Amino acid sequence: MMERSSLGRDVLMISFSAFFADLGYQAVIAGYPLYLTVALGAPVFVYGIAEALNYGVGSLFSYIGGRISDRFGRKRVAIVGNSLIPILSFTGLVRSVPGAVATFASGWWSRNFRSPARRALLASAAGPEDRSRAFAFLHSLDVGGGMIATVLVILLLLIRLPLYEIFLFTVPPLVISTLLLVPVRDSGRQAEGAGSQGKYVMSRAAFFSVLAGTALFGFSYYSAGFTIIVSERISGSEELGVLSYTILMAASSLTGFALSRFRLRKDLFLLSLPGYLLAGISSLGISASIVFGAGLPGVYTAVALLGVSLGFVETLEPTIISRAVSASGTGRGMGSLSGMRSVGLFLSNLAMGTLFSVQPYYAFYYATAVSTAAAILVMCGSILENRWKNNGAPATVN
Repeated sequence: MMERSSLGRDVLMISFSAFFADLGYQAVIAGYPLYLTVALGAPVFVYGIAEALNYGVGSLFSYIGGRISDRFGRKRVAIVGNSLIPILSFTGLVRSVPGAVATFASGWWSRNFRSPARRALLASAAGPEDRSRAFAFLHSLDVGGGMIATVLVILLLLIRLPLYEIFLFTVPPLVISTLLLVPVRDSGRQAEGAGSQGKYVMSRAAFFSVLAGTALFGFSYYSAGFTIIVSERISGSEELGVLSYTILMAASSLTGFALSRFRLRKDLFLLSLPGYLLAGISSLGISASIVFGAGLPGVYTAVALLGVSLGFVETLEPTIISRAVSASGTGRGMGSLSGMRSVGLFLSNLAMGTLFSVQPYYAFYYATAVSTAAAILVMCGSILENRWKNNGAPATVN
């Protein structure tokens, strides 16, 4: 089930591109909820609406980006989308809530547009047996860059640098991120892909259970900005609020790094299950910390569990999809994955923002319930997959 192996040059280039991308835009993400709710004075439910807009419309950009990457080239689409992400770096220059929301959203939609193409590019750069390692390594560097970004935000806040200036510092690493994609080779097809060799195939029922579970997990996976707001309100400190995001990124990066050490060949559904279950436990822990007064230690512990959860989910979901679809349809498969997640996030952030305005712990109770339901769907997918394999008749999902 688990074997060690090496990763190739293109996997490293794509992964370090992800590192610099998150080193840039994650600093904006960390400061964005504080900029809206503290600097501009918007209520929390407005932040929920803003995030729903980011992810809701972003689902369309993800799907379109995945579809056209199969036709026009994954590398081209990844570079175009990545080059437009710095738009969100100028969010702090806009001093109205609608303008700030629109500016951030424009850069975020560009990020959604490029994500399926980048995942498909990574899948084509790694052999079928190494894709779990490649996606784990990508995730580790991705959120590792985000962790460093949040630390820098904390340090800059401590010296009283305004958020709009902090946001502008994110442009250079985003430019570097795009430049790192330029030398990457785009084969356009996955050597020894699942569709061509039949090494890993999946029934349609199991495939769509993955997408349904992804959407449902999205319904529970709220923006990390809500944990930042909770931490800031408990502590009265913006720096300690952002620190919750640092903890999440650190735990997620370490989980991705640990998973990148091994080839994950079988039972990928069951291996992804801890991600969904830990997300529910994490949200329950945040609720309990608020209700029983556990304070920042309780919230930080729960956020760390959420980071571990994301490490599993962000590694195994794209791995499952890359092995299920045909070689020529990887972009479309990744677009469907990102799109379904974004649809869930759209509704999740609306629900979280509304419930948070009533009682913060109501929002996290909601997330607990839906994460548990997502875990049940994944279990159903595992049962369907094993039953289908036992019956034979290999075929890919196109």
